[in-house]
Amino acid sequence: MGNTKSGAISKDILEDLKMNTKYSEEELAVWYQTFLKECPSGLISMEQFEKIYASFFPDRDPKAYAQHVFRSFDTNSDGTLDFKEYIIALHLTSSGKMSQKLEWAFSLYDVDGNGTINKEEILEIVKAIFKMINEDEQKTLPEDENTPEKRADKIWEYFGKKKNDKLSEGEFIQGTLENRDILRLIQFEPQKMKGKQQKQ
Repeated sequence: MGNTKSGAISKDILEDLKMNTKYSEEELAVWYQTFLKECPSGLISMEQFEKIYASFFPDRDPKAYAQHVFRSFDTNSDGTLDFKEYIIALHLTSSGKMSQKLEWAFSLYDVDGNGTINKEEILEIVKAIFKMINEDEQKTLPEDENTPEKRADKIWEYFGKKKNDKLSEGEFIQGTLENRDILRLIQFEPQKMKGKQQKQ
């Protein structure tokens, strides 16, 4: 990575990103220049990532969720995101294929990284999501999902799991594809954002 500061993306990374995302070479070049302006070292720390996330949710507490998102994209576990990890994160969360998004969602919920999800991990992520839902929105949630515990229970029941069972990646993806309610429950989608999408 010797040329990180030179202002040009290495050919290997460029080809890899063009193949695995929807972005063109021109778009990637622009993203890279912006990335280097924000992060001259060529790396984003968890603290920087939390600040970026906080700017999207100024009146909420997205810190815990941002940390989990960061962990799920820090593929080499070095405590930073490089340009490639950052672009793949952007692609997956904004426009990736459903199967790719669900693979990422699985890694988000697999808090300890052991390849399975247990009920405690579901609850941990759901608690982080609830910190980003404002009180007014929480009041409008259905009775059986208006607390993190109730929502985690509901998700677990949808998968047909007992309290101490574990969920594999295949079960997670298949279960979510077969039941759109699971998809709604595992992701964070503020009402304001949903409203904007529906108006378009």
